[in-house]
Amino acid sequence: MAELWDLTAVDLAARIAAREVSPVDAVQASLDRIAQVNPQLNCFCFTFPERTLAEAEALAGEEPRGPLHGVPIAIKDLTPTKGDRTTLGSFSHEHHVPDHDSVIVERLRAAGAIVVGKTTTPEFAYSSFTRSPLWGPTRNPWNPALNPGGSSGGSAAAVATGCVPLAEGTDMGGSVRIPASYCGIVGLKPSFGRIPLDVVPSSWDTIHHFGPLARTIDDARLFLRATVGVDDRDALSMTETMDFSQPVPGDATGLRVALDVDLGDYVVDPQVEREVRAAAAALADAGAIVEEVELGWTREVADAWGEHWSVYLAAWFGDTLPEYGDRMDPTVKRLIEHGFKLDAVTFKRLELVRQAAWEQLAAVHRDFDALLCPTMAQLPLPIDTDEYAQYRTEPDGRYFALDMTSQFNFTSPCPALSVPAGWSDESLPVGLQIVARKHRDDLALRIGRAVELVRPWADRRPPI
Repeated sequence: MAELWDLTAVDLAARIAAREVSPVDAVQASLDRIAQVNPQLNCFCFTFPERTLAEAEALAGEEPRGPLHGVPIAIKDLTPTKGDRTTLGSFSHEHHVPDHDSVIVERLRAAGAIVVGKTTTPEFAYSSFTRSPLWGPTRNPWNPALNPGGSSGGSAAAVATGCVPLAEGTDMGGSVRIPASYCGIVGLKPSFGRIPLDVVPSSWDTIHHFGPLARTIDDARLFLRATVGVDDRDALSMTETMDFSQPVPGDATGLRVALDVDLGDYVVDPQVEREVRAAAAALADAGAIVEEVELGWTREVADAWGEHWSVYLAAWFGDTLPEYGDRMDPTVKRLIEHGFKLDAVTFKRLELVRQAAWEQLAAVHRDFDALLCPTMAQLPLPIDTDEYAQYRTEPDGRYFALDMTSQFNFTSPCPALSVPAGWSDESLPVGLQIVARKHRDDLALRIGRAVELVRPWADRRPPI
């Protein structure tokens, strides 16, 4: 019989509902696994053993509250949880204790989930490496010398190693999909507004998303079932509803998917390309129609997102610079200072790049259900790598970069899902990114489930 920590969220929830497993046993198994894993990987900055075991004891005597009754989960150290320190990975918020739960935490608790801890994030969730001045580096579960991705790297490492079957992440440039790719799990940036977001001072920007980090497609679906739906705390949250109550179908027959391995100008590691092409071929063998396309994007799209991100950081966290700048991640400080220098007209003109990118992606979606590409152009790097030195123009004019995700936050109404495509020669996971049509989260999940059936990954666990 499988260890409790090795069960999927769907399986664990079903066993708890059938009273085959107690919430107390589920939470204890989670806490025991965290105690085993965290000293090696540093994926949790806080855990709450006494409280969560008491909550589990209370739930054990109740009728099921919802689809996650008694299931242990983790929340990123960016997302408010009432009464718990939420540091954003920064000395500027080292002792910050929110007086409220974020809407997503409210909904997860209402569905019966038990928050066993908070997971590490880089400062202000700015990076695709999870390391911060406050908490230090988080390590990749497949090779602890390497980066697990970011900024939801703590959540991804926690799910990959069985510390929790589900974890929450935020995604403003790939922060759910990047660590999902590097940790060999599922990560979804839902359609913009599908899950109300209230972790920043304004809800009027359109690049930010909550999303699940999960072991399987159906676990991600269970997370969505508990969290989607309009809430006026997020003025742009979607009023359109989608039913996530049933398991995700995985029939690939008749699906039309486009493949663009390099998005026009990326340098893609040969092993990444090999596994992404193999996953696309497996989909075709399963009945999907797969065609290669040229999306037509250039580096201009990624660069425009980078400018937008600098202004975002300056607007929401720039006020911490005078007091805490000398204890900040130097790259965060540089990005904030750059954001302050951008004038309003230059910032507004970024929308012209964004509009052109949208039109090109929409043209692909007129003929195809989704676009396939790598999640990450490169395999995970050592944890002490200078991340931003990796972004450069090669002599042949191509773009050498790590992620292939941030542009899809500029086309935010389209859900973007990362699933394991395969494995490198060194047994490192390679992510496939599935970008479905506007608001078609169901299509993204269906294609992801089809990949899961033809190239299974859930039975592979890191050697830890």
